[in-house]
Amino acid sequence: MTTAPTPSTERALFFEPMTAADLALVAATEQRANPHPWSLGNFSDSLATGYPACLLTTPLLPGDHPPQLTASGRMLLGYWVTMNGVDEAHVLNITVAPEHRRQGWARAMMQAMTAATLADGAHWLWLEVRTSNTPAKALYEQMGFLPVGVRKQYYPADQGQREDAIVMSLNLRAAGATARSAAGAETP
Repeated sequence: MTTAPTPSTERALFFEPMTAADLALVAATEQRANPHPWSLGNFSDSLATGYPACLLTTPLLPGDHPPQLTASGRMLLGYWVTMNGVDEAHVLNITVAPEHRRQGWARAMMQAMTAATLADGAHWLWLEVRTSNTPAKALYEQMGFLPVGVRKQYYPADQGQREDAIVMSLNLRAAGATARSAAGAETP
């Protein structure tokens, strides 16, 4: 018997730091989620370097059957890794677990990531997205990201080929002011 996914409005969400204890689960999720995944070493190196890395988790509900739980005992919905620079941050990886896609988790992670990088003093958030990743491009555009260029043959693709990446950026100060205005908050 299969159960329908629990609507996102009924789940408690937690954003927690990715730890070394979570790496095996994250790497296994990455393998299932991406045709050209990061390795366990990529995640381990990111943590060792001090890159901000976060998990989106939720407590188990009846009908949930995750393959493994996070170190905190919750179910993994997704994760991200960013790299901070001078007045900017760069999204290195953002992934929703395959069984939890199309439920709004990528948007939730992008909103939290945007708030966190803005709070850390970044003015810009940068990312690359595969030209073929239509859902991700649409989400990023809805969030205010603008395409600024193309990295030719940036991503590995099937059969030894390469795929272009669209470089996108978000002005965090403008996005933050817009979000505060939409919420009725005063803007500085």
